[in-house]
Amino acid sequence: MATEEQLIDRIQRRFSGPSTGLRVGIGDDAAVMTPQKGTEWVVTTDAFLENVHFLRKVHPAKALGYKALARATSDIAAMGARPRYFLLALALPANCAGTWLDGFLDGLAAAARRFGLSLIGGDTTKYPSIVVNLTVIGETRRGRAVLRSGARPGDVICVSGRLGEAELGLRLVQRGLHKDRRWKQLVGKHFSPEPRLALGQWLADRRCASAMIDTSDGLSTDLGHICKASGVGAKIFAGKIPMVKVPPEVQRMGMDPLQLAIDGGEDYELSFTVPKGMAGRLPPRVGGVPVTAIGEITPGEGVVLVDARGRAKPLRPGGWEPFRRHRAHRGKLKALLD
Repeated sequence: MATEEQLIDRIQRRFSGPSTGLRVGIGDDAAVMTPQKGTEWVVTTDAFLENVHFLRKVHPAKALGYKALARATSDIAAMGARPRYFLLALALPANCAGTWLDGFLDGLAAAARRFGLSLIGGDTTKYPSIVVNLTVIGETRRGRAVLRSGARPGDVICVSGRLGEAELGLRLVQRGLHKDRRWKQLVGKHFSPEPRLALGQWLADRRCASAMIDTSDGLSTDLGHICKASGVGAKIFAGKIPMVKVPPEVQRMGMDPLQLAIDGGEDYELSFTVPKGMAGRLPPRVGGVPVTAIGEITPGEGVVLVDARGRAKPLRPGGWEPFRRHRAHRGKLKALLD
């Protein structure tokens, strides 16, 4: 394995180049940045762990590099901010410091270019399994960051894109079907999610969204986070939710589009609320991404799902919760390793 200094040099070469507002970057004890006048920093961190979030023998290194940064950057999109910088803390086994690392850095660099991010520092160390921790720093006009806590009764609930696509891809991977040509297009979002940066910025710049979150854990869970933070309830309509298109052959495997859309995580779409008076001015697409109204914020608490017959029932959080579902998730991963 290379020395840590050699490892850092390899990483730095992939991400060299000037960056506006950065006075000191990689190579010193810490970075020194200067925010633009009238702006605020938006900072988030995200862990990406082998055998919890990915499997080395199943997920290509390049895809993992891209996905790791996309996941972390999605939180910047959910605040309506613009990505600027990121820091990488990377722990890996000695046998991953060669070809695997090159692929990972290729994917990471591709994501950095796509999202407009500059690497400004981090840390590296040796460890028995791969541990990736990314800190992403965004910038927004002062007072424009969109929080979870701004939803009010009467606000319209909207989502971007189609929900359940990443979960469908994961389930196909779990069944070993991701290499089948018939289903290749169905696993794309699982391997390469796209944070909705343009939409988040559009909503923040126009002060359209009263609250916003990304669907990293699933709609049923993430909408509940908005409700809790805002002290409100929500009512959504099953027939309005833009769901993943599941071929009949795949549905027969027990994959229900509505369940995938409600509880499936890692879509990294945006779920947001808009005051009723402004909802009519929302375009059907922003930057090519569909925007769909699926319900409304209500007084009280809890989320209610209304089915096609008008019957309402409580929608309990069924998305990803690492501690509650840890054992079940490990079981799914073990099946892939066997």
